[in-house]
Amino acid sequence: MDVPHTGHPRRWAILGVLVISLLVVVLDNTVLNVALRTIADPKAGLGASQGQLEWAINSYTLVFAGLLFTAGILADRLGRRITLTVGLALFGLASLLSAYAGSADQLIGARALMGLGAAAVMPATLSIIANVFEPHERGRAIGVWAGAVGLAVAIGPIVGGLLLEHFWWGSVFLINVPVVIAGVVLVSVLVPESRDPRPGRIDIIGVLLSILGLSLLTYGVIEGGENGFGRPESWGSLAGAAVVLAAFIAYERRIPFPSLDVRLFTNRQFSASTGMIGLVFFAAMGMMFFSAFYLQLVRGYGPLASGALFVPFAVAQMVFAPRSAAMVKRFGPKVVGSAGLLLVAASLAGWLAIDATTPIWIVGALFFVMGVGMANVMPPATESIMASLPREKAGVGSAVSNTIRQVGGALGVAALGAVLSSAYRDGMTDATASLPAAARDVANESISGAYGVAAQAGPGAPELIRTANDSFISAMHYASLGTTLFALLGVLVAVLWLPGRRPAEAPVPSTAESLAEEQGVELVEA
Repeated sequence: MDVPHTGHPRRWAILGVLVISLLVVVLDNTVLNVALRTIADPKAGLGASQGQLEWAINSYTLVFAGLLFTAGILADRLGRRITLTVGLALFGLASLLSAYAGSADQLIGARALMGLGAAAVMPATLSIIANVFEPHERGRAIGVWAGAVGLAVAIGPIVGGLLLEHFWWGSVFLINVPVVIAGVVLVSVLVPESRDPRPGRIDIIGVLLSILGLSLLTYGVIEGGENGFGRPESWGSLAGAAVVLAAFIAYERRIPFPSLDVRLFTNRQFSASTGMIGLVFFAAMGMMFFSAFYLQLVRGYGPLASGALFVPFAVAQMVFAPRSAAMVKRFGPKVVGSAGLLLVAASLAGWLAIDATTPIWIVGALFFVMGVGMANVMPPATESIMASLPREKAGVGSAVSNTIRQVGGALGVAALGAVLSSAYRDGMTDATASLPAAARDVANESISGAYGVAAQAGPGAPELIRTANDSFISAMHYASLGTTLFALLGVLVAVLWLPGRRPAEAPVPSTAESLAEEQGVELVEA
């Protein structure tokens, strides 16, 4: 569709609708972190095991990452408005199914459907912005779009905490439904349809291979953490993942329109930049997973109070992310990216000193430092990705980085959750030896299970809870060490392969361009 020079007459109203669509998708993920402990409760929730909680997070993430490219191509081919509408409808339906899930497995399936809806929503919103705004207004519009992401990250834990304080766990999903209905109506009324006259081809085989390979890898890691890596379910899944992912890479190298252009990784700067993004999200998402249990069980904070403690992380990102692009321009991606990763590593290492009596302001300070660090990781990594590729590859390259970010986060939850499970179980073996077999298995599986057993353990409850807390904190320290090592590996990658300060005549992409390209949208002249 040809856009007039003045832009679409309803462009700012359209932007408001797109922000609502984006808010509901991003907010739901931050809400879930606060709800994990409640969902694990056998009385108040679903009695989900730690592995099932990891899958509740990762089923969403893996489907989202696997279908991001395909959803963008479908939006270009079928129409961006219809793709956005269908994506919102799927997200709303999946939210309803999640809210009334009768088991942890049903919740996992519903979360996967939510990932399918989110994959359709995310690229469509930016494509529509690029279509209805003329070039000189796009930066402002994308700035509003990016601010919505930061706002959702900031308010998500608070909204989740408020809902859980007053309603049942399903309310954190049910709240999406009226917002989605309003979004679908407004999109149908306000947003114009648009298509790409030369859309790319859909790589169905590549999409299926990538999702299968990543799912096998995640399953193998989670299963190994819960039951040991010597079982065929674990090592067989890991071996199968290696075979499928190798086949995926070989196939993607041979076809002209791959879902993931693996040939881009032959560029060392591109590989280093995307690797840095994957590593930092691996570490950060793993930390957020175990910190939710620490706050609500070991420290005894309610959902609202624990949600409030995540806010310093989001505030730091909102304050420092807009300034980091200027820092990249002044000092170069290598210095800014390395400094950001060192701050992330320092905040993760700080968890090694956290115990059951640490002043809670220290935990909030660690979240804040991590937020500052991550705010200074994404811009230099994005700038380096864009600078390493020709302009015509910018959209594809940034979509690859977004996929790596999602996959890194999913594997972080799986791998560090496995470390947490294994170390916690080792610490509980002696303390639960006298319990009945069924109770022993539940208490050894997770700290949530131990608290459930303690509720019916009579005089032995305080000692069981003390042992569970000690075992969890010890396991958390092992996981913290793992996250720190991955962040430091990211520092090494940045120091070795990210470029230094660029010559003055080589401009750094604007924040608006970086944000657009990170989501796979190329800002071209209308």
